Amino acid sequence: MDAFQWLYSDVVKDHFTNPRNVYSPDEPFEADADGIVGNIKCGDQMMFMLKIENDVIKDVRWKTYGCASAIASTSMLSESIKGMNIREAYTIKPADIAAKLGGLPENKIHCSVLGDKALRAAIDKYLEKTGRAGAFKGEDAVVICTCLNITDKDIEEAVKAGARDWHQLQEATKIGTVCGGCKAKAEELLHEFSHIYS
Repeated sequence: MDAFQWLYSDVVKDHFTNPRNVYSPDEPFEADADGIVGNIKCGDQMMFMLKIENDVIKDVRWKTYGCASAIASTSMLSESIKGMNIREAYTIKPADIAAKLGGLPENKIHCSVLGDKALRAAIDKYLEKTGRAGAFKGEDAVVICTCLNITDKDIEEAVKAGARDWHQLQEATKIGTVCGGCKAKAEELLHEFSHIYS
């Protein structure tokens, strides 16, 4: 056990060993919307289920196939969004959750990206169900390449379309073709999205 002490904060360990709001098929939880992201072949898949009243998240359940970081991140996210307006919840980033957990090992940060994506997928489904399809699209986008105004969403879409390395990403988006200062962050996102969508 001592070998793992440096890896995770006490908060991460608590949310991993005692995860909150985990979905059980034996529980009568009727969701207003759900979202599923990830790829079971990669070992990471996430489902988020929401109960929403007047655009406020009243309750949440989730289920994941993933590591300790994925479980702890999703548990923390599920606690954080209760009572939150869906527009505010839509903009939560993995870094926000990692900070609440007291940080994550660098090689595990990608494990925290599934929860917010599944949450947004559920909110998107709810918006569609209530006649507001696409109402929040783009509100959570972060500009990665300031020279060409390329966002994390552009990178995500390129990966969904098949980009798996830097050259393919450049072909799809033209990112990094001006000053190149965005390459490190763009490659980090490329790795994260490839992990999810491969």
